Amino acid sequence: MTFHSMWAELLPIGRSSASGGYRRFAWSGADTECRAWFRQQAESRGLTYELDRNGNQWAWLGDPAARDAVVTGSHLDSVPDGGAFDGPLGVVSSFAALDELRARGAQFTKPLAIVNFGDEEGARFGLACVGSRLAAGQLTVEQAHRLTDADGVTLPQAMERAGYDPGTLGPDPERLGRIGAFVELHVEQGRALDIGGDQVGIASAIWPHGRWRFDFRGEANHAGTTRLVDRHDPMLPYAETVLAARREARLAGAVATFGKIAVEPNGVNAIPSLVRGWLDSRAADQATLDTVVTGVEKAAREYADAQGVELDVIRESFTPVVEFEHALRDELARILGKERDAVLSVPVLGTGAGHDAGILSGTVPTAMLFVRNPTGVSHSPAEFAAEDDCVAGVTALADVLEGLACR
Repeated sequence: MTFHSMWAELLPIGRSSASGGYRRFAWSGADTECRAWFRQQAESRGLTYELDRNGNQWAWLGDPAARDAVVTGSHLDSVPDGGAFDGPLGVVSSFAALDELRARGAQFTKPLAIVNFGDEEGARFGLACVGSRLAAGQLTVEQAHRLTDADGVTLPQAMERAGYDPGTLGPDPERLGRIGAFVELHVEQGRALDIGGDQVGIASAIWPHGRWRFDFRGEANHAGTTRLVDRHDPMLPYAETVLAARREARLAGAVATFGKIAVEPNGVNAIPSLVRGWLDSRAADQATLDTVVTGVEKAAREYADAQGVELDVIRESFTPVVEFEHALRDELARILGKERDAVLSVPVLGTGAGHDAGILSGTVPTAMLFVRNPTGVSHSPAEFAAEDDCVAGVTALADVLEGLACR
């Protein structure tokens, strides 16, 4: 199948007719359809299909038990009303790159695998990269079992309802030990390539980033009969904290976002008893990130005290800075720059977004390729990559896989 035909097959799955965005949440019906699509693509190419102990899907060319395998792929799930490209572009491009290598008559000297990591976005259970975290031992079985969605459904329950066995969850060092290199292709989540006029780039590092939950606890009361001076309204310090996050991030040259909120009792005519907001913050280095988060928390506590509101701050997840292995990164640059006789001719850029490649980097050599996104928009229906840029990404990935697995 061509890139275009595979993309057309996947495009309707989980798409909202109202927003035009995608709702492919982990272990949902849309996720199940995406998984069936992945398996069909693997089997139609004569690849060995495997489902690992954490629900990640693998398609193997060559012996899955052999070592020093070259692996590529990404994820198929989405954020709420997300775009079409974040994740799926990497998976579709992986199958298309394999097709291109076969058309070239490439002779593989190492096993090659394509992977779909489960629950990368964390949209349902609030933790990103669950499948790769479990495999790498960065998420314990006990922690995974405590993950719960907005309806109170636990991760094991969701897996069972989708027909998967949660009893096998846990670290998978034997499988990861077979991987000699992992290369993830992803749409760029920014406009650096577009500004520079390049179709494809190489990742240098992933910024340190995390998620913090701010629980503002006040006193529920009647919105129409309670005097302003008698209120302990948690919405006020929350609102001021949102502005503080923007201010602290701007001053530090970082980013900070309150993008999710839960309110109790959530009534139009009721003063809330609880406002729970989630902060996502990222920066180019750890010291800057610490400065931003510390500043936001300090401001939040001052605002809460002024309103007679209690505040709890809980760090729910954190990923330190990820420097992709320089030797592998330089090898990608050499492979992609060989025609122009300039090893550094391909742009190398950092990213503030987390990826499965970042999770695996502590265990196996990892690298990333980015495909141009002219809008610079991601996690939105406006996310976009032109088909000729996508095809250029496929060719670049095929060149890289040939250089790594066919020597």
